Amino acid sequence: MLHNRQRRRALIAGAVTLATAALGIGLSTQFAGAQATTLRAAADAIGKDIGVAVDVNKLQSNTQYRNTIAAEFNSVTAENAMKWDATEPQDGNYTFSQADTLVNFAEDNGQSVHGHTFVWHAQTPSWVQGLNATAMRSAMVDHINTVANRYEGRVDSWDVVNEVVSDNNGAMRDSFWLRTMGEGYITTAFQTARAADPNADLYINDYSIEGDNAKSDTIYRLAQGLKSQNILDGVGFQSHLILGQVPSTMEANLQRFVDLGLKVRITELDIRLNTPADANELAQQAEDYRRVTEICAELADCSGITVWGLRDNDSWVPGTFPGTGAALLFNDDFSKKPAYTSTLNALGGGGTGEPTTTPATTDPATSTPPPGDGCTATLSVQSPWNTGATYSATVKANQALTGWRVTWTWPGSERISNAWSVTGTLTGATVTGANAAYNGTLAAGQSTTFGFNITKNDGSTASVPTVTCTPA
Repeated sequence: MLHNRQRRRALIAGAVTLATAALGIGLSTQFAGAQATTLRAAADAIGKDIGVAVDVNKLQSNTQYRNTIAAEFNSVTAENAMKWDATEPQDGNYTFSQADTLVNFAEDNGQSVHGHTFVWHAQTPSWVQGLNATAMRSAMVDHINTVANRYEGRVDSWDVVNEVVSDNNGAMRDSFWLRTMGEGYITTAFQTARAADPNADLYINDYSIEGDNAKSDTIYRLAQGLKSQNILDGVGFQSHLILGQVPSTMEANLQRFVDLGLKVRITELDIRLNTPADANELAQQAEDYRRVTEICAELADCSGITVWGLRDNDSWVPGTFPGTGAALLFNDDFSKKPAYTSTLNALGGGGTGEPTTTPATTDPATSTPPPGDGCTATLSVQSPWNTGATYSATVKANQALTGWRVTWTWPGSERISNAWSVTGTLTGATVTGANAAYNGTLAAGQSTTFGFNITKNDGSTASVPTVTCTPA
């Protein structure tokens, strides 16, 4: 039997033809390398998963929801349909109708499935929680065997255990699993899953472990032990993030798990902000999504990213964090947000998301440009580290523009290693950049952004040179 990822590669051309035809997207643009115009095409071009958490009820009832998922994503995860309360609500009484629907949909559309989740302290039926240690172990082993066996060869990877570390200084979560079975329940879960489906990738999954902190240190300790037994393949970083708070240590932290010989995966990405959102907040959200996507895209052992929901109104965030939301890539009407475009660009595609321009934040009464001053540009350091940094740049039009050009000279050893939303001669000491095809036309008072990473070798603080901007 072919592994689902192999089937996906074999079926992808036909599946995307059907999905894109439903949305009116030309197939010729889907596989145009760097010009890919869907998340799915861009991710496939670099061998990554771009996934989405799926509400099976909406998948069955909403045609646009279904078609968008088929066209834009090459991987799916059940938001709830594979959890214990959905698959075994009573002891030995298994119900797989919703999980089957999702897996069948994925196979029909050439998508992989990341399974979520076998063992979690939440959404586990009360009948499990009251068992003694022997009975609880038996119930867990039976549950994992039954679910994993059903989907063997059809689900590529599993979150075997979920959220096992507390928020208290990296201590183990005081769950009914830990109280009844001790920390060994984690090892038992992975041993059982490995035996039940030897070809599936097995992940330990948690939140607030993106940066280097006490909680991620505990996950690292657990990962070392499980990896040494050959029962762990990867670590899932949920990445339920807050606007402007992508950890500066995220890339280095993921790398330390890769250095153990593990895969890493962004499993539940959303970036919440206070609602209603303004244009500047949406621009920052786009930058945050770009940064997270770029980290995964540049790590060979990052298997992919799953966004935790399709549209903003599909998100769990507003119900849990009142007053916040707008956390995903699509608006409620399925239109693409700036974060969609930045994610697409970070995957190596480009061109079809919502424009990344933002309204001017200055008072229109005082924004009349001086004669000849066609545009201005500024740089800011977003995420510095020892040998490099991520920069964000803003170009503001002081008159109507059909293109722009920026220049600056680095005062030290800084050199651009990769850039997005800008073209030109970028790699030397003197930088000459120009707009991309989609962000050159600006009305007076509008602005647009681009960004880049730099490397440096002299130990200095990343500098912020003065930028000259001229109309092109």
